[in-house]
Amino acid sequence: MFNGGPGGGGCKRDEGTKAKNFANALKRMGREMKAYYVAIVFAVIMSIGGSILSVVTPDKLAQITDEITAGLRIDRDHITEVSAGLMQNPQEASTIDGIVVSAEDKMTFVQKMQLLQSELEVDEYEEIDATKIYAAIDEMPESIRNLIEPKMNMEAIKYLALIMVALYLASAILEFLEGWIMAHVTAGFARDLRNQISRKINRLPLRYFDKHQIGDILSRVTNDVDSVASSLDNSFGTIIGEGSLLLGAAVMMFATNWILALVAIVSSLFGFIFVAIILAKSQKYFTDRQIELGNVNSHIEEVYSGLAVVKAYDGKATADRKFDRINHKIYIANQKSQFLSGMMHPFMAFVGNFGYVAVCVAGALLTMNGVISFGIIVAFITYVRLFSSPLSRIAQAIGSLQPAAASSERVFEFIDEEEMPSERSLETHIDKDSVRGDIEFDHVKFGYDDSKLIIKDFSAKAKAGQKIAIVGPTGAGKTTMVNLLMKFYDINSGDIRIDGKSTKEMTREEIHSLFTMVLQDTWMFSGTVRDNIVYNHTNVTDNQIMKVCDEVGLSHFIKTLPHGLKTDISESDAISAGQKQLITIARGMIEDAPFLILDEATSNVDTRTEELVQKAMDKLMEGRTSFIIAHRLSTIKNADLILVMNEGNIIETGSHKELMAKGGFYADLYNSQFAL
Repeated sequence: MFNGGPGGGGCKRDEGTKAKNFANALKRMGREMKAYYVAIVFAVIMSIGGSILSVVTPDKLAQITDEITAGLRIDRDHITEVSAGLMQNPQEASTIDGIVVSAEDKMTFVQKMQLLQSELEVDEYEEIDATKIYAAIDEMPESIRNLIEPKMNMEAIKYLALIMVALYLASAILEFLEGWIMAHVTAGFARDLRNQISRKINRLPLRYFDKHQIGDILSRVTNDVDSVASSLDNSFGTIIGEGSLLLGAAVMMFATNWILALVAIVSSLFGFIFVAIILAKSQKYFTDRQIELGNVNSHIEEVYSGLAVVKAYDGKATADRKFDRINHKIYIANQKSQFLSGMMHPFMAFVGNFGYVAVCVAGALLTMNGVISFGIIVAFITYVRLFSSPLSRIAQAIGSLQPAAASSERVFEFIDEEEMPSERSLETHIDKDSVRGDIEFDHVKFGYDDSKLIIKDFSAKAKAGQKIAIVGPTGAGKTTMVNLLMKFYDINSGDIRIDGKSTKEMTREEIHSLFTMVLQDTWMFSGTVRDNIVYNHTNVTDNQIMKVCDEVGLSHFIKTLPHGLKTDISESDAISAGQKQLITIARGMIEDAPFLILDEATSNVDTRTEELVQKAMDKLMEGRTSFIIAHRLSTIKNADLILVMNEGNIIETGSHKELMAKGGFYADLYNSQFAL
């Protein structure tokens, strides 16, 4: 029915699928996610909070490290101070820092200290022999050891450790909340995209489907939306979380030591430059991949829809070659896009490791000069990890966003397609139960392309209850006239009136409710035989259905099915094309509408069944204004009025007898069907 448009199903690539700017695609996605801005703000707050807690913990780690280091380091000043106290009264016992030291222990200490004096008096920047000192301390009496041996402040260490555990736990909770919110955002955004597409399909003119491959449209609705959803789910939350962590780590590094911060950031700049280069190179391959996926879907849909023709004409080799050609393009686009995108992770890992080395070398030099403590180096190694790891994960996330950007371009192109004009202002109404049944075509002109008219000047009147047959050679415009009557397309000029009311002032839904259509194409939907017959109708009993099936000769076939009317269509391979046609005819008879359109409705049934169906149709057409499109002219001999069309114009009108008596175009057309 819809093959009248230029190019039929269409085989030309949509010009709108050319690659666009990556940043523009992301901006458009951002605008489309307006409904989730509040949730995203909360996610960002959670992410920033988690990042702050994560970047604060290295400072606590540095404090713990310094406490442990202090507990292991020999304090020369303390030993000297204790020695001076013990030397004041070497012959008597004394109490120092709450510890009682006997005279004997003092003498032992004096002897050992004389051996270590040279080690303790070295310059503060020279290395001391800690081994000798520790060995000497171990040989001293317990009271002396308790005074001078290094001690860790376990209370301070426990306190700092508990703070770190609390910070890490709070950070994990905030990151969990951020992840949960972003999962909700991405899933909701994908749902909204599908809803937009679903609504958009119903608002698109049939011209769009005439000019675009069905497989490519399906690819946009399924593959591209899934790609956007999965990529956003994997990358959007990562970019927010890791971006906050990256910024927080940079702030804390500068707050801790600006020299090491510059060393770490400069060493990571190579990563930023590399990511920018990769993005510029790889985005076009992601776009090419989505385009070719649409093309391969179109090819597969065409081949499987016309599989019988492909086999009958030995077209398998040609179809395989075309598939291989498209598949190779997908392979090339996949290979290049994944290779370039995959380079980000190992390179960023190298940048991170390079940052570790740079910080360690610079930190060692600063420690030797007494600028920073050893704990600062430990903290900075953690900061470098917090800074470089987000870079690596952000690079991966941006790589994941590339297919999302390419897919979103195609989805938004579909959503932005020009829609049918709004009909909200149309208020003309015709009561379905009180329709007279008059239809008038008044100098109708129409063309699928403005430069070429198909219907050039069509005028005709159908009176209530008449049976109007439209005949003519292929391409004469018969089906196009029905499409215009149903307002599937808007006419270029002229008018079509129902009971004197212009269809231009009526909504499409209003017009569709007035017509029953039985088409040549036998569309079957997923479900049972009953579901297919009562499609879009409620409160239809099985008795009503079986009565209709008796009239069209379908009841015997239904009784042979394993579950009768409840048999699933997909489960029965025994349904022939003719039986499917009978189901569509029964579907049309269930519809109780004042007008009837039959577009080659009996073309797929045999002669005997056609006689039965014709009787059923005659009964169905009683009291209804009917339009019959038929190539088999024997089926329309009893029509009240026959319109003979050729090249978009009516060239003859009259009854079958009148037209045969004229011996004109219709007579030649009729006689040619019986010529040997």
